[in-house]
Amino acid sequence: MKYKIAVIEEIHKDGLDLLEKHPDYEFELITDVSETNLIKKLPDFDACTLRVSKLDENILKHCKKLKAISRHGVGYDNVDLNFIKKNDISLLITATANAVAVAEHVISMFLALSKSIIRYDKEVRDGNFKDNSNKIETFELLNKNILIAGFGRIGKKLISRCLSFDTKVYVYDPYVDEKIIKEHGGIKVNSIEEGLKIADYISLHMPLTKETKDLLNYSVFKQMKKNSIIVNTARGGIINESDLEKALNEKLIFGAALDVFSKEPVEKNNPLLKNNKVILSPHSATFTDECTSRMGIETTKNIIDFFENKLDKSMIVKL
Repeated sequence: MKYKIAVIEEIHKDGLDLLEKHPDYEFELITDVSETNLIKKLPDFDACTLRVSKLDENILKHCKKLKAISRHGVGYDNVDLNFIKKNDISLLITATANAVAVAEHVISMFLALSKSIIRYDKEVRDGNFKDNSNKIETFELLNKNILIAGFGRIGKKLISRCLSFDTKVYVYDPYVDEKIIKEHGGIKVNSIEEGLKIADYISLHMPLTKETKDLLNYSVFKQMKKNSIIVNTARGGIINESDLEKALNEKLIFGAALDVFSKEPVEKNNPLLKNNKVILSPHSATFTDECTSRMGIETTKNIIDFFENKLDKSMIVKL
């Protein structure tokens, strides 16, 4: 039997090569991700890959042959979970491919904000050189408290990198046993509020749910350290962006770095775009050459392993 795979949006060539070399699979790249085109195309396929476009009930109800959706990533808020659960469509994720790239992205943001790299760069380019350098506040990571909120694969890669800077790392994750956190060198906190109050640096690694939406809001910012720095590479919406803008302007916290946003692409009138206390990246924490290759391979390999009943259970989302 030959399986037909829809590759929705481009993925790394290494992932496509895996499908191309396998005699039991044929694939078609779909770059037009409009609802009309997906309704027209997808009913012919046994499985599909998925990046950032949405698959909701309006599209999926036409896909009677579809058995698996393989996400190019670990988040899945762009998939109608209720529908796929009712219709026995498996959801697969690239659970191991992106952890190192995201962890390194977080560290780079910590350092860029702490050392005010972007502001120093602008001073030099503007011809000021050292004129204002003594007015720009900077910090060391040494002996600081770091909170990792969410302790999955990314959190575990991040903690070792944080500890190498001689920091103290606190971890909030109600689903991870304290013993595991201790084994990785962390200190478990029992509530996000407890961790945020003591943290100098915060890195978010949790899904966007009803419980985590607007988790970091104005009332929370008021309780945090004034030198605190927040990095969000998880999901937009966990931080209330208008409250963040207010907190930064009122100097309730020192700075923030966002790789994800409530609305993507970022709206042109979003005030954070003009705030020099924020560093922004375009949902690109995984965009290293090495990581995009790993993700492409893992995305297509998950489909092959699924149909061959070889799939690692950690790659399957429990619905």
